Amino acid sequence: MQHHNLRENLKVAALVEDTITQGQGHLSDTGALIINTGKFTGRSPKDRFIVEDDITRDTVDWGKINIPIGQEAFDQLLEKTLDYAQGLDAVYVRDAYACASRKYRINIRVYTEYPWQNMFAYNMFLRPDDERITNLMTDEWTIYAFPGVKADPAIHGTRQDNFSIINFTKKTILIGGTAYTGEIKKGIFSVLNYVLPTRRDVLSMHCSANVGAKGDTALFFGLSGTGKTTLSNDPDRRLIGDDEHGWSQANVFNLEGGCYAKVIDLSESKEPQIYRAIKFGALLENIVLKEDGHTPDYADDSITQNTRVSYPIDHIENIMYNSRGDLPRNIFFLTCDAFGVLPPISKLTPEQAMYHFISGYTAKIAGTETGITEPQPNFSACFGAPFIPLHPTHYADMLGNKLKQADEEGEPINVWLVNTGWTGGGYGEGSRIELAFTRAMIKAALTGALDDVDYVTDPVFGLSRPTSCPDVPNAILNPRDTWRNEQQYDAAAEKLAKLFHDNFANYAKQADKAIVNAGPE
Repeated sequence: MQHHNLRENLKVAALVEDTITQGQGHLSDTGALIINTGKFTGRSPKDRFIVEDDITRDTVDWGKINIPIGQEAFDQLLEKTLDYAQGLDAVYVRDAYACASRKYRINIRVYTEYPWQNMFAYNMFLRPDDERITNLMTDEWTIYAFPGVKADPAIHGTRQDNFSIINFTKKTILIGGTAYTGEIKKGIFSVLNYVLPTRRDVLSMHCSANVGAKGDTALFFGLSGTGKTTLSNDPDRRLIGDDEHGWSQANVFNLEGGCYAKVIDLSESKEPQIYRAIKFGALLENIVLKEDGHTPDYADDSITQNTRVSYPIDHIENIMYNSRGDLPRNIFFLTCDAFGVLPPISKLTPEQAMYHFISGYTAKIAGTETGITEPQPNFSACFGAPFIPLHPTHYADMLGNKLKQADEEGEPINVWLVNTGWTGGGYGEGSRIELAFTRAMIKAALTGALDDVDYVTDPVFGLSRPTSCPDVPNAILNPRDTWRNEQQYDAAAEKLAKLFHDNFANYAKQADKAIVNAGPE
C-alpha cells in the first residue's frame, strides 16, 4: 500500500498515545488501554466470505459457514479500501508472523485504520525482533482492516455492509464495516486451518495447551464458556497458548503470540494469571468503568457479555518461552452440559474421541441470548466450526491417525471428555460443577491418578467414567445419582442423546462406521 503517512511498527506506547490523543480510548487504573469496538462487539460469522477460485473451488466445504464470493466483488472492495485509506491522515502498519515453529511460519503485514487495531495485531501475532523485521517485508499474507469501508450488498453480493473476506490466491484478508478486533485474529486462523492441513500435514486446532514439569503436553478443546482458557492457565504447568495450535510430526506449537480472554465476571481469586496480565500493553474491549472513571467493572455486561482483553503471552508469568511443547499425552474435550446428564469426567476410546471431536458439543443456557428459555445444544464441529474451511472429517481423520500412530508406538494418548456444566439437574434446578472439582479431576488425569481406578460404562452415552477420583466426592462422578428424580434424568439423557444423533447425521456419510457407532445409544 502506498500512503503519505504509513505509521509502521510503532511501539506500544506510541499506539496508546495515538489512541488517547485521537479520543478513541483511555487508560484504566491497571495501565491497560480501554477501547470500544462500536456496533460490533463480536464476530459476524454470516458475513465471512471466501473467494471462490481455482484454489478453493473443489477443496473448501462450502455452505452456511464457508460462504463463497466472487473475485470481481473482492477486487471492487479491495480498490474501495485502498481509495478510502488514501483519505486518512495515517495508516498503521504491523509486520508480524504466525506459527511458533519456523518450519511452518507465515509472514503477515497488517494495515489498520485505528492505532488500537494495530496494537491488537501486535499483541496477538508473533512479534519479530528489530533485526528480523526487515526479513518480514516480503510479506506472505496481507490484512486490510478498515472499519470505515462499507460494502454495498446490491453491488458486492454481501449480506450487509460489514464483511470479512479471505482470498487464498491473492493471500489477502479484507475486513470492513466492523471494528471488532477478533475478525483480524480469526481471519489468519481460518487461513492456517486451510494451509497447514492441506499443504504441510499439520493438524491445526482450536485449543489451549500447556506443559507439566515432566515435559508432558496437554491440549484443551472447548467452545466459549467451557473453561478452555481458565483450565489451561494452571500455576503448576507452563502455558504454550490459550487458543490456537498446530500439531506436527515433531511437536505442538502455538499459532499466535498472545491471549484473547473473556473477562466477564473476572476476579483475581478465580483467574489470577489472567487478572494480573491486565496491565500496560493489554487492550480491554467494551469494558464499563466504575464510578471513579478508571477501574474496570468486570461484572458489568451492559455493552456486551463478550468483554475481552488481549495481551502478549509474556504477560503470563508461567509460559513456555518458545511457545512449543512435545507431542501431547492428554487431550481434554471440555463441554458445558446445561442438561446436567454427562459425567464430570470420562475416558474416551479413539472412536469416541473422533465422534466427540466432530460433534463439538456444549450448551447455551437461558439468559445468554434473547428467546432462550431452556438449555439449547450448540454443536460446533472440531470445537471451531466458524474457522475451518475444510470438511470437519478431514481434521477428524488427521486426529484419528495421530491417535493411532501414538498407540502403535507404545505411547498412547489419553482423551477425556470433561463436563464443566451442571450436576444434580439441568440449568435452573441443579448447580454448576465446582471449578475446584474440575481442576482436581484434570490434575488426576494428568498425573496418572485415574489410571488404576475402577471404571463403569454409562448405559446411554457409552462413556467410561471413573468411580473414584482424588479430592472429588464419589457422589458427583455418576450424574444420575445426583438427581432427585432419576426418571427425569433418564428423560433428559435420552433427549440429549437424540440431539447428538440428529447433529451427527450431517457427517455420517463421510465418517467411518466405527465412529458413527461410537455415539450415544
